[in-house]
Amino acid sequence: MPELLVEVPTARRSMAEIRPALDAALERLTWVARRWEDDVLHIRGPGARGTVELAEGKLVARARLGPPASFVRATIEEMMRSGLVEAAGAAPAAGA
Repeated sequence: MPELLVEVPTARRSMAEIRPALDAALERLTWVARRWEDDVLHIRGPGARGTVELAEGKLVARARLGPPASFVRATIEEMMRSGLVEAAGAAPAAGA
């Protein structure tokens, strides 16, 4: 299964600061189930499982994609990046 990695820099120092915005961003994705375990967000959707955490000044999302999610990898990556940028309070990088 392909690995998906999305990293977005943030000036926010804790998941407590990021959590409300991240929850709001992912709430719009009705097909994504999520649960918090301490400061790690576990996400799951049809054919996808992953995590989002804060590491070294970046929000880091990792996911394993199988069918049907692997068929729309680019769309999932774009949605995750958009949600992370919104939650991080960061401006998207040029070309992203």
